[in-house]
Amino acid sequence: MENNQYDLLSIGDATVDVFMTPTESETLCQLDDKECKICFSYGDKIPVKNLEFTIGGNAANNAVGASRLGVKDAIVLTLGDDTIGDLIVERLIKERVDITYVIRQPATSSNYSSVISYSGERTIFSYHAPRSYEFPVQLPVAPWVYLTSMGESFRPFYNHIVDWLKKNPSIKLAFNPGTWQIKTGTEGLRDVFSLTYMLYLNREEAEKFTGMTDSHGKEKELLLAINKLGPKVPIITDGENGSFAFDGQKFIKAGVFPVDVYERTGAGDSFGSGCVSALIKDKSLAEALLWGTLNSASVIGYVGAQKGLLKETEMQEWLERARSSGVKVEKF
Repeated sequence: MENNQYDLLSIGDATVDVFMTPTESETLCQLDDKECKICFSYGDKIPVKNLEFTIGGNAANNAVGASRLGVKDAIVLTLGDDTIGDLIVERLIKERVDITYVIRQPATSSNYSSVISYSGERTIFSYHAPRSYEFPVQLPVAPWVYLTSMGESFRPFYNHIVDWLKKNPSIKLAFNPGTWQIKTGTEGLRDVFSLTYMLYLNREEAEKFTGMTDSHGKEKELLLAINKLGPKVPIITDGENGSFAFDGQKFIKAGVFPVDVYERTGAGDSFGSGCVSALIKDKSLAEALLWGTLNSASVIGYVGAQKGLLKETEMQEWLERARSSGVKVEKF
């Protein structure tokens, strides 16, 4: 693929995920509104009734999601030189994601997660392989970049991204920070925020960055507070309450599509890939929120972050279903 043919570069991490569904009789589960725990007897052998292997990781989920929606994309990854890395690359190729900028580091391992799926929620044991992320020597300029989660040693790579974006101001950056990025706080990400066109956060993350303690009913104030940090178009997702966005002039809210939740892994990533893909295809922000909502609704009906990602033809079918179901995207 020629460099000028990319619509999107997805930058971040990838992993192999193994999903385990234990039998309910073997769990000691406490679920309430304040504290939820799932426990197993110490030293026991726990029967598992279902086992699935998938690839995941925020960047891989975004790249695969965008590719299925007809976006020409490439992924920027640093992987280990192991069988896990082989599985990730194999799957990306199958999904028509360009892997030209995937770097394999000799004698290192790749990321791996064990996921316990229980009652529609998931508990993740995540292994981030210690590594030094490598910035590609000749990274092509694309109209859009989706920058997302990296491990603890992300900062030097992010410094390269900041310098590269400053040299290429035509790029629109969509940013979805992960755990280690959020831990650095607002000051640690100020340089990235200043270059961000669109920022994806859930409500709790947005509250952490802005210092707001209870933003329910104060979505406009929360969006404006994020906007003041630099991102031009902040988007906040809030589970069953839908999503909220500010485009610099108007506030938009999208409802949720009524579906039964089977497993929530990848809900946020699928929202992001649906949303950015719609904008790449010249849809409005309101339409982009709907694409993200529907992509997420499909994903949570399956195990894993990628199985339910919609194809472009399927998105049209879901849009019709959304209209008939009365899903609203409106100003607020």
